[in-house]
Amino acid sequence: MKIFLDSADIDEIRELNKTNFIDGVTTNPSLIAKSGRNILEVIEEICSIISGPVSAEVTATDHKTMMLEANKFLNLAKNVTIKVPLTSDGLQTCKALSDKGVSVNVTLCFSPSQAILAAKAGASFISPFVGRLDDIGQNGLDLIYDIVEIYNNYNFKTEVLVASVRGVHHIVESAKIGANVVTIPAKTFKEMYNHPLTDNGLKSFLSDWKETGQSIL
Repeated sequence: MKIFLDSADIDEIRELNKTNFIDGVTTNPSLIAKSGRNILEVIEEICSIISGPVSAEVTATDHKTMMLEANKFLNLAKNVTIKVPLTSDGLQTCKALSDKGVSVNVTLCFSPSQAILAAKAGASFISPFVGRLDDIGQNGLDLIYDIVEIYNNYNFKTEVLVASVRGVHHIVESAKIGANVVTIPAKTFKEMYNHPLTDNGLKSFLSDWKETGQSIL
């Protein structure tokens, strides 16, 4: 499973990229707004840090303007992935860009039927939002299961990118289902390391080692 960082925080991205576990980055207008910086500058800088795909989301709602914004992003770096919403205009933009060989991430997916259309439009990634479905009383992971099953049935090349992740359990369950990618905030990435038994075990090992009076170096 690929791990993308869902962030527009340059320092955060630079720090976690050093782990060599980050395969890409996703951004959105909300994350860019929190950064307080110019969107083009942020995307360009992220692309200089991350060698994998960096999703830059259009803010237009009509196809024509989406294409203009996409071209603006594509001029920034070779590893830009254009992110479009799962609307009629967004899918039209996805088809136009994918036909040109451009990587497209179709976001805000909440149903299997939407995911089918995104795959037929040539999306490189489909981003179903598990957490937001959980928030309204549905099981977001059921959507991941349905999309993975459908895509496997037809050998669609679109990768399932699990978004709106609320915790490590979403990552683990998505991996079990067979999702290709998960995009997570830095906090959740760091939580993947943690387990109380690991901490307790290490504490015990170090205590026993200290009593030997030895040093490996």
